Amino acid sequence: MNNNRELFASRLGFILMTAGCSIGLGNVWRFPYITGAYGGGIFVLLYLFFLALLGFPVLMMELAMGRAGRSTYPGAFRNLRQSRFKWEIPGYILFTGNMILLMFYTVVTGWLLAYTWEYVAGNGAKLTAEKFDMFLASPGQQVLYAMIALLLTVPVCLGGVQKSVEKIVKVMMGGLFIILLILVINSLQMQGAKAGLHFFLYPDAGNLAEKSFFDAVHAAMAQAFFTLSIGIGSIAVCGSYFSKERSLPMEGFWIILLDTTVAVCAGLIIFPCCHTFNIAPDAGPPLIFITLPKVFQNMAGGRFWGMLFFMFLSVAALSTLIAVFENLVAFGMDELKWQRKKSCGIFGVILAVLTLPCVFGFNIWQNFHPLGGQSNVLDLEDFIVSDNLLPLGALILTLFCMNRYGWGKDNFYTELNTGKGWKFPGGILCFYMRWILPLVIFSIWLIGILKRFVL
Repeated sequence: MNNNRELFASRLGFILMTAGCSIGLGNVWRFPYITGAYGGGIFVLLYLFFLALLGFPVLMMELAMGRAGRSTYPGAFRNLRQSRFKWEIPGYILFTGNMILLMFYTVVTGWLLAYTWEYVAGNGAKLTAEKFDMFLASPGQQVLYAMIALLLTVPVCLGGVQKSVEKIVKVMMGGLFIILLILVINSLQMQGAKAGLHFFLYPDAGNLAEKSFFDAVHAAMAQAFFTLSIGIGSIAVCGSYFSKERSLPMEGFWIILLDTTVAVCAGLIIFPCCHTFNIAPDAGPPLIFITLPKVFQNMAGGRFWGMLFFMFLSVAALSTLIAVFENLVAFGMDELKWQRKKSCGIFGVILAVLTLPCVFGFNIWQNFHPLGGQSNVLDLEDFIVSDNLLPLGALILTLFCMNRYGWGKDNFYTELNTGKGWKFPGGILCFYMRWILPLVIFSIWLIGILKRFVL
């Protein structure tokens, strides 16, 4: 166990870094789309309920495991296991989720940077559906902006946790919230703001339309895991850099509060816009790159608001890129005993190469449909991470922390409550996390697989 591990210089740095890992496209892209598809306010209510019931406990487990083990996956499993069972073996598999995530996340971040530049250059009026299709059809343009995303990420991690990562993430997150506030104020002044807010915040089961309540419940459960990025070790590495001066429950509360605030604010931006310009709130991914640019063309000051919106999305995406790439760097340092510079360089080159399949899936390999229908490489990579590694990782994490053949509930609770601050209660909550939570997580994964391939 690495007791000389570099730590965050401040509590705020830890909270913002961990929140930055969670805050990303899941909040500002996927959350509004899923909310629109599953009835608006009724989905938001279900999501908040399951975020507290499912997301918070697993977040606590991953943070505690990272801090106690002073490592990311698989090292934390190896350092903490109390039996002969090789928990680090599934730890290696779960860790691959970080690389697979970045294989497509880097590409999509490049798209956002490309659109930000188009608005800065005054070309927002040219961002049509045809323009987006031409962009996807060009491997060169996609690779260029993906490499720019990497060049904005790798040097941050190269500088170390205290001197670079923590300081830059603080600035990024501060800037993100300022941009977010400006965009929310603008959206709330739109003509359709009242109708948009009613749809978004008022729980009305009638808005589910053809979707069943059961579908909405499952979608809310899945989003609670997806939005926090728990299960693959990207949260554990943040915990491994946190001191033992404070207990973890209150820190986890602040992390979830920041993550949820960004998601809700994204809804406050998008839903008034949708109702003002008669856009379907469940338009999905095309909403960002096709529909909203049309809206900005018809909006007073559209160039400015378009630039600000895509800048907001870019910062949110880059915060996740930095946090998850830091996990790769930590793996190289912990498991392979590389220096930070070597780990950054090697994983940077590997990631640059591994982004190519996602890029090619929209052009050279466009006839490759790995999941059937019109699916592409990005869909496959997203399926591996979001539908499998995140929920299964959360399941393994729960079993490890609450089982005497893993780390054990007593050791978990001791680490969780070490330091000043609110202590997490035991009793019925401990029973729930040990026996009920694993069954719920397994059900989420199984239902998701059945819905995709059978139902």
